Amino acid sequence: MEKLLIIDDEEAICSSLAFALEDEYRVRWALSSAAALQLLEGEEFGLVLLDLRLGDADGLDLLQEIRQKWPETLVIIMTAYGTIRSSVEAMRAGAFYYVTKPIELGELRLLLARAREFLELNGRVDRLREELLKTYNVGGIVGRSPAMARVFDLIHRVKDINSNVLITGESGTGKELVARAIHFLGNRREHNFEVINCAAIPRELLEAELFGYERGAFSGAFRSRKGRFLLANQGTLFLDEIAELDLALQAKILRLIQDKEVVPLGSNDRYRADVRIIAATNRDLPEAVRAGQFREDLYYRLNVISIAVPPLRERTNLISFLVKFFLEKYTQAFGRHVHSVAPEVLLRMKEYVFPGNVRELENMIERAVALARGQGLRLEDFPLLPSGARPAEEGARTRSASRLPNGPNASPSSRPIIGYVGETLETLERRAIEITLESYGGNRRETARVLGISERGLREKLRRWGKK
Repeated sequence: MEKLLIIDDEEAICSSLAFALEDEYRVRWALSSAAALQLLEGEEFGLVLLDLRLGDADGLDLLQEIRQKWPETLVIIMTAYGTIRSSVEAMRAGAFYYVTKPIELGELRLLLARAREFLELNGRVDRLREELLKTYNVGGIVGRSPAMARVFDLIHRVKDINSNVLITGESGTGKELVARAIHFLGNRREHNFEVINCAAIPRELLEAELFGYERGAFSGAFRSRKGRFLLANQGTLFLDEIAELDLALQAKILRLIQDKEVVPLGSNDRYRADVRIIAATNRDLPEAVRAGQFREDLYYRLNVISIAVPPLRERTNLISFLVKFFLEKYTQAFGRHVHSVAPEVLLRMKEYVFPGNVRELENMIERAVALARGQGLRLEDFPLLPSGARPAEEGARTRSASRLPNGPNASPSSRPIIGYVGETLETLERRAIEITLESYGGNRRETARVLGISERGLREKLRRWGKK
């Protein structure tokens, strides 16, 4: 039951209102500002009924003090001086609403009910915000991974600024998670976070989805619809897989970013919107620019701040913490009582390359929890977890050398280059280059020749991967 404080200098009014409302609220009352403040200091009230005139005191002064000290408390002003001026002053000072004396109880009950609904809604919003902060501010994980610590340091440094951000990384590394963290931890969190997957929507639908359209703009447009850009006004627009856009749409998005204006399909009207753009890709955009597949001017517009999310194979020390995180998530979601993961499972996971990165690990845990027979997860609960070494790692290649066709001294043509379903082309390319370079004793000219690429192209790729 919500607690209600009535403040009026007439005891008869306080007692009669308390009697009328005591079945719906836990009512206290005070006859002066001093008595009211004493009650407010000692108890938490969601609602206050405050007389605008308290003897010689001004109720507006008390209203301002309540709003300053207890901003979550809703104050409804009571006044026998129902002038427009006093009502406007009360609303400007932070009153939820006002009622005029003599008070009609039906109107007051309705107004109090609306105020109570508003309090409940605010409570739900606060709880949602707390959940979002817990979800996107995985602090326990950050502190144990230098690579992810750098990522989250960047998130916290850019969350409250308006510059565009480009997030790069392989599929499944958590690029959208980073984008959501920037939005929900930043000063735009009260507004929309709109997502468009540029690779999943056909071009003709993507344009309508992004810019919106007027009724009759094309066949099937039976009503007008706002595009994601306008829906993200004062919030964030996340363009996932930005490299998959064709050049014509790239030009339109460039204009949209520059002008902060959008013209819906079938309309001549321009609409301005304050939108922060965050883009993500698993492709090498500089290479796409050189190949003429991506506009250079759009690349520089998007790449104001760059955040590179490392693949899971480069942060294996996180696997134990991620397993625990996903285990808690899915035991709660499914109502299961699964409390542990066998050590041999964690060991096998740390030896696995995880081509699908964090998304693949999460899917493994979700499946295992859903089908678990006991309270602990064992190797038999992970039939999709293969045995074997991590081919992408230098140490793994050394350990697996004895299993190559002719051992560590095999001819270059006999060295296998292992790939997995779900790996990106860039990952496969990097593995092919690294193994070939190793096989030819570090000879870059021979490596470039057998792979059919230029020495300059090989040099640029190695430099991008941090290999001089």
